[in-house]
Order: sequence, then structure tokens, then C-alpha cells
Amino acid sequence: MDILTPTSSTKSPSLHACNLSSLGISNPLGYQLFKSRIPFEVKKLKKCRIRSTLALNPVTAPPPEIFKENGSTTTKISKGGPANSCPFSPLEFLERASIVYGNCTSIVYNDTSYTWSQTYTRCKKLASSISSLGIKKGDVVSVLAPNIPAMYELQFAVPMSGAILNNVNFRLDPRTLSVLLRHSESKLVFVDYQATSLVLEAISLFPCNLQRPQLVVIEDDCGSTPLNEFYNNSYENVVDEGDEFFKWIAPESEWEPMTLNYTSGTTYAPKGVLHSHRSAFTMSVMNLIDWSMPKQPVYLWTLPIFHANGWGFCWAMAAVGGTNVCLRRSHDAASIYQAIQQHKVTHMCGAPVVLNMLSTYSKRKPLDSPVHLLTAGAPPPAAVLDRTESLGFVISHGYGLTETGGPAVTCAWKQEWNQLTNSERATLKSRQGVRMVGFTEVDVVDPETGISIERNGMAIGEIVLKGGSVMLGYLKDPEGTSKCMKNDGWFYTGDVGVMHSDGYLEVKDRLKDVIICGGENISSVEVESILYKHPAVNEAAVVARPDNYWGETPCAFISLKKDACKVTEKELRDFCKENLPLYMVPRTVVIEDDLPKTATGKIQKYLLRDKAKSLV
Repeated sequence: MDILTPTSSTKSPSLHACNLSSLGISNPLGYQLFKSRIPFEVKKLKKCRIRSTLALNPVTAPPPEIFKENGSTTTKISKGGPANSCPFSPLEFLERASIVYGNCTSIVYNDTSYTWSQTYTRCKKLASSISSLGIKKGDVVSVLAPNIPAMYELQFAVPMSGAILNNVNFRLDPRTLSVLLRHSESKLVFVDYQATSLVLEAISLFPCNLQRPQLVVIEDDCGSTPLNEFYNNSYENVVDEGDEFFKWIAPESEWEPMTLNYTSGTTYAPKGVLHSHRSAFTMSVMNLIDWSMPKQPVYLWTLPIFHANGWGFCWAMAAVGGTNVCLRRSHDAASIYQAIQQHKVTHMCGAPVVLNMLSTYSKRKPLDSPVHLLTAGAPPPAAVLDRTESLGFVISHGYGLTETGGPAVTCAWKQEWNQLTNSERATLKSRQGVRMVGFTEVDVVDPETGISIERNGMAIGEIVLKGGSVMLGYLKDPEGTSKCMKNDGWFYTGDVGVMHSDGYLEVKDRLKDVIICGGENISSVEVESILYKHPAVNEAAVVARPDNYWGETPCAFISLKKDACKVTEKELRDFCKENLPLYMVPRTVVIEDDLPKTATGKIQKYLLRDKAKSLV
């Protein structure tokens, strides 16, 4: 796997080196990493003077030089470091879980269950078999599967083999999937039985001279697919053929790439986000601390594991010996409520669309015991939060990106807020909050100057972050990396927000989603939050519609609740007029049966923007 993309006129040598600066990563620690030019030309690390060792920031310590040998990405490391220089990796959690929680349940799925001891053994055998298939350290292994036991096991087994784990959205179309598999140079693909045809069609689009990855089909107790000339092995066969005494491959450096995730497709050009072992470790520990997660929780997998590795909770559950309740149909309200009751679920995650689904389900009823629910992925409307909490869900709200490995900011709750009204609490909880413990700084700045904006809850700027779970960079995209990871040491998110006087962040929009109407900036999120308060509205998305006079005007796309009374576009506009300044009221309202969404529940606004442009 190449960090850089070679020019078409250049053949990649069998051994070349490129450091992480080729990803656009700045280094403030006294080492200047010069960007490599394409084709692969290697620049030496140049030591620079620093004023004081007190200026060193361990969160941004210099990553080692990454190089390619025999087609695999590895890392040059000095052997035999001191006892306090052991690399952080969440893979260690699994080995510990097998000792501390060996006889405790690790995975539950339909009639299947495993203990932590069994899960550790199965993961070692899987890692052994992956290595025996010719997969080398630094190769990419892709996985297309829903939230089933195999998907969970592969979050450990693939990196335990030394390979880089690439979870892929199995709901992609064949063309997009083909592009991602070629871009990642995946050597091995594990495929759920329901996605076998999809993968074969994607691979059929490969150029004739391009090597095809090996394919392993994941059979399920809900069905099976016979092996054929394309799928030369099954998942359980791969497990059975492995060595349970396999000495799994721990990273020599915590900066080694561990995962590759492609952004969810809310933009036209998905990017490959590389995360290190250090990043994954940090994300996992942050989640446990921030959520005050107890030992042996019961965690329901409603969040797709393929989305940023389930925000790191795959590994976090091993650290505390939790029970993973796997759910193939993770966006079905009936299945979720049934699993909560049957398994006595204590924790779960989901995008705001999951909250909306649970709170509007026709057969909903209050929970027997509280369930902690972490939501992120899009700003949740206060009305949706209020409805969901009234059922017994204890909502925590976070903010993060694939590039941060999961939540980076969380709405840390203050006890005195419990004395407020439901509406006031929901409004406070809809804010994204303060940095999690693994992040050193969060700010809102002027994107042109990088200067902090006023903390008054009104001044808008771009959200920037610094922290231990920020990505290494975008695969083969040094230009894209340098645009968001700038020389000033910040990661620029592309999201717009305000900072309140109490230090709490509130996300207002994506930069590209801000509507500029007659010179006034309109937050689409703010307009959507009002629309969600209408009793007939199920989903709302507001985008810019080109206007010859105003430049842009708000255009609202609405889906209605199934049991709601009929409502007209005019009635929705009138409702907005009662609750918003006139310039923020949507000039156009479009009612549709459903709004386009990604597999993780994000509304695909780029499709709606295209539709708004075509409206006459």
C-alpha cells in the first residue's frame, strides 16, 4: 500500500521510503519532515532547533518514518527501547479480557454466544490464517459486513496479523466499492453472504491487468452461500484452520497504521482516513472515561461497526469486559427495542436518525430501566432529544469525525442543569460541549486568519481540534491532508460553530452548508431545529437554492410522520415564520416520502443541493 500515488510514468521500486509528511502532517517537535515529491523521492529528516523541551507536546510527538518493503507499509523502529516506551495499542485489551473476563460473555447474536476467552482464541486463529494467506505487515484487508460476530472479531484479528483493517460500507454501489478497493490496494476481502454479488460486480470493474484480492465469504446462521471459483474459502473454515497458539503481531511503534476508513460519502469524493494504533487506543480510553462506563456493560450494536470502527467501542468493550449484543438489522426500531428488553442493554450509540426512529416508533413505550445512548454524526434537534429522553434513554451528545476516530467533543453534563425544564435541558444537551480527555484543545477560529473568534455564542467560525486520536492523514492524498492539518498545528474540521461564554461548543453547520442569503449567513441546522418542532415533521434538511436576486435562499426538504395529519408546504412556511427571522424562513418547501441518507443515517445534503438547483 502506497502512501503516495506514483505518477503514471514511474514504476514503483521494490523498496522505497516515504515519511508521514507526505500525508501533510506537520511536526512541531524539532524535526522537520519535508514532503516527498511524486514519484517516490526520499528526503532525509532534518533536525531543527527548538527553544525549550517544555514546548514538546507528547500528543503530537513525531511519528516514525514509514517505508515500503516488498509491497507492504511498515515502520522503521529502533529496537530495545526502555521499559516505559512500549507502544499503545487497543489490541492488548483483548488479551487482558481473556484473563480477567475469560468466562464472561463477550458476544451475543441470535442463538450464538462466545466468552472472552473464546473470542481471544478465535481472533488469534483468524490472525494466523490471514498471515498464512500471504498477507504481510502493512497490507490492507477489507471487511464488508453488518454488525455480526465476525465483523466484531475482525476488528482485532486483522491488525493482530499485522495488516491494516479497512471496514467498508456494504451498502455502497458497485462502482464506488470498486474505486475504494482499488484505491486501498486491498489484498484480502471478507464479505458477508448478503454482499457477495456486490463485491463480484465491483471487482469485475477492475482493469484487466490489476490483481484481484482474495475473497472469503462470511456465512451466517440466517443463511449461507455455497463457495464457488471466486470465493475460495468461508469464514469459519479460516477460523478453524488457524493456529490458536499464534503469536500475534504487536506493533513495534504506536504510530504504525492500524485502520483505514473511508469517509461516509456525504461528499462526492470519499477519502481514505488512516489511523494509528495510538489513535485507536486513545479513542477507546476516552470513550470509557467520558461515559463513565462501568465494568461489564451490555452494549447494543446499533451503530454500524464499519463507521469509524464503531467509534472505538469495539476495542473499549474488551477493556471493560462488556457484552457485545450484535444486531444485523441495526436500523429497525422493533429489533432494537426487543434486544434492549431481552438482553438488558445498558449502553448503545447511534446517529440522531436512530433517536428519531426510536422516539416515533408506533409501538414505543417507556423502558424498564435506563439505557445510556451516545449520539453523534449530526447535530440532533432539541425536540428529538426531548422525545427520546422521555422514554427513559439517557442521552449523551458528542461531536467528531472519521478523521478523529469518533467523538472528540462531548456535552459534559452539569448537575445544576437537572433543575431546568425539559425544554431548557434539551437545548443545552443539543450543544456539542467540551473536549474529551484525549484532546488537548478545541477552538473556533476565523478560517482565513486562524484567530479565535469571540466566545459569545453568536460569532461563527471554523471548528479546529488538537488531540491524540486525530488521523495520520489521508491515504495517497498529501494535498488533502495539508489542507486540513495545517502548519499551525490544528486539524481544521470544515465545520462551522460558535463557542459559548461557558466554553461549550455548538456546531452550526458544515462550511459548505451555510446559506448566504443577501449577505446574511443562515445556519441550516438552526432552521432544521425549528422544523423538527412541528408535530408532523419526521425529517428535515435545509440546503441552499440558487436565487438570481438574493444569491441563495433556504430550501427545506421534509418527510412527514406516517401517522401525522396532512400538512402543506405553506403551513410549514407559516410555522417557520412564527419561530424564525423572516430572512431565515425557507422560500421553498419540498415534501418527500423519505430523504436520502448514508448507511450511518446522515442525510445526503449534496443530493438535495443538486435537486434544489434543478427546481424551477
